[in-house]
Amino acid sequence: MAGCRFKVRRKPWDLPFLAEPEEVRGLRNVMRVHLRIWGLAHVIDAAQLCVTELVTNVITHVGCGTPATLAVSMNGGSLRLEVTDPDARALPTLLSATEGEESGRGMALVDAMSTRWGVVLRADSKVTWCELATGLPSADDHVREPGVDTAEALLSLYCCLDDHAAGKDAKPFSVAVAEEAATQIVADLLDWLRAHGCDPSVTLDQALVRCEAEAS
Repeated sequence: MAGCRFKVRRKPWDLPFLAEPEEVRGLRNVMRVHLRIWGLAHVIDAAQLCVTELVTNVITHVGCGTPATLAVSMNGGSLRLEVTDPDARALPTLLSATEGEESGRGMALVDAMSTRWGVVLRADSKVTWCELATGLPSADDHVREPGVDTAEALLSLYCCLDDHAAGKDAKPFSVAVAEEAATQIVADLLDWLRAHGCDPSVTLDQALVRCEAEAS
């Protein structure tokens, strides 16, 4: 049953926006929400910083109110961020801003936070992109932590029992299947606690507190 591995589906997405200072906060919030859904909370800060600098670069060098698009995807185990704007002439430049300067730091910050970055020129637009290391071996893997790995082993046991009994090969299971299995596991554990004279609600509250503390 070791081959029954959980795959995290991270579908690429894009979002058109106007390059204005007021839009930056909204884009940062969207990044936070999507990266939490993708199980990549540990790269939220770096991703938000890079998005901020890429969008600010468009505002500063192309013009406030410029129509642009943010695209987010996985490239292997790396998180790829792309900002497209309609000006193929105003290219981002990596400057060595001296202490005290208020400008020139944008792409230097992107360079420091990312594993690599670049620009793709098109006939009527350009794409400025960067990639952030996530620590994942592949695009559909999950963060390797003791608790997560233990949970996956338990989920695999529940999800793969039917296939194993039928003599079928183990296969990766979906988020929906894993969520149903997790619900059943929790219900079974609470039933076990109740059968042994324990208060399931107390245990459930303690588990939620511990989960939130570990996530913070």
